[in-house]
Amino acid sequence: MTNGYGSTEFSWFIPIDGDGTRAGTSRAERPPDFDYLRKVVQIAEDEGYYSLLIPTRFANGLFAEDAPLAETWTTATALAAVTERIRFLIAVRPGFVALGLFAQMAAALHQISKGRIDINIVPGGIQNDFERVGEVSDQSTRYERAEEFIAACRKLWSVPGPVEFNGDFYKLRDAFCSPIPEGQPPRFYLGGASPRANALSGRQADVHLNWIEPIEDSSARFDAVRAEFEKSGRTPHLGIRTHLVVRDREEDAWRAANELIDHADPAVKAQRKASVAGTPMVGAAAQVEEAPNHIVAPNLWNGLSEVRVNCGTAIVGTPEQVTDILMDYWKLGVEQFILSGFPHVEECQRVATDVLPLLREKMAAS
Repeated sequence: MTNGYGSTEFSWFIPIDGDGTRAGTSRAERPPDFDYLRKVVQIAEDEGYYSLLIPTRFANGLFAEDAPLAETWTTATALAAVTERIRFLIAVRPGFVALGLFAQMAAALHQISKGRIDINIVPGGIQNDFERVGEVSDQSTRYERAEEFIAACRKLWSVPGPVEFNGDFYKLRDAFCSPIPEGQPPRFYLGGASPRANALSGRQADVHLNWIEPIEDSSARFDAVRAEFEKSGRTPHLGIRTHLVVRDREEDAWRAANELIDHADPAVKAQRKASVAGTPMVGAAAQVEEAPNHIVAPNLWNGLSEVRVNCGTAIVGTPEQVTDILMDYWKLGVEQFILSGFPHVEECQRVATDVLPLLREKMAAS
């Protein structure tokens, strides 16, 4: 199945903040311990998903900030060891691990997993998130640092040492990364909606990701990022990140969506609102757009933005409605769909059974 750009892949999500039928409560119904996250991952592998996105956080982003949180790299490493086929898209914030050490860590995990990891570079930041762990830098600096981070990693993963790299943020002298990743090294995914994010993707991304928005807005976002790829003489590959709330009847889907946030803790909602107030992140600001009943477009609901950092929008409806909407994004050139639903075990199975086969049929017939 192609849309004129490339093959289409469907991925799932690892809920490192915790999980359950309710979001934004003080504590999760299902804490993010290894046994539970392993269950999510094994279900996704059994159901044939392509990859698993594991986000990065410095504090819980779905429940109270001090609620249990699984650390990204450690968790990904452990989960890769108990799976065989599924890939892992691991979110990384440049600047928090020494570059040479990170390149060696990623190469080692690439080898252990038999080439099943990719890297989602996250230069942006939630308000006051970096500061809580001692990082003080502006957005421009983080993007410039991220570009050097990617370029230096690629050099370490492709050139036998000793390696030299002379940047403003990273300098390598007689550096080695051994063994160099065999075959396809980890690919870099980059997200964002600002001109700076688009430009960075155009120069460096193997795949550009956006959070889901109304189709007209997404179309304009993708046009802008394609223009940046064209400036660099590169071929764009596009992905989209969204939640799904799917039920056999539309009214049941809307009931399930609203139930997700109906029991949210006011303190959690207040903290999430404060985290995006005045944010320079264009995509994050778009996710919290105010709309009656949180309906930003037909069957597109951003109620989760009340309680969740970053992606707060879901497609809500029947399998027929959900697949029709996903088809619209596929026709825009989206090749990778990173999906999720609450709780992640049950909804992973539901989407694999009720949504993906129907969606593939529509794509094949298009």
